[in-house]
Amino acid sequence: MIRIMITSACVVLLAAGFALGQEITVRFMPPSVVKTVPQSGDTTVDATVTKQITVIFSKKMTDGSWSWVQMSKETFPGIVGEPKYLDDQKTCLVNVKLEPHKTYVVWINSEKFSGFKDVDGNSAVPYLLVFQTR
Repeated sequence: MIRIMITSACVVLLAAGFALGQEITVRFMPPSVVKTVPQSGDTTVDATVTKQITVIFSKKMTDGSWSWVQMSKETFPGIVGEPKYLDDQKTCLVNVKLEPHKTYVVWINSEKFSGFKDVDGNSAVPYLLVFQTR
């Protein structure tokens, strides 16, 4: 038996596309996070070595537009300087200051904040990044 799980956000987007008669293509769908460094769920991040968070998206993104969102002040890493995109326009880096033996929680976009957008203006699907330092 194959089970397919579709989030409510995807269902709404798909329904909206069909309702408008718009063809469903990669261009019109929202970008998503395809990789993070550190990886979500990692419990062995070295706070003395890790000096940045890297997020790679599925599509080219709009420079200068992002939403690194706090769940709480206690679980948000210290941001150093401004985030930036690499030349591929898919990879966003932000320098951070991490402490040992701490859990960090960062939303990449959220329900309220949707600054991460592709070059066509589509907001990225919210992604929860959670990791722990040793």
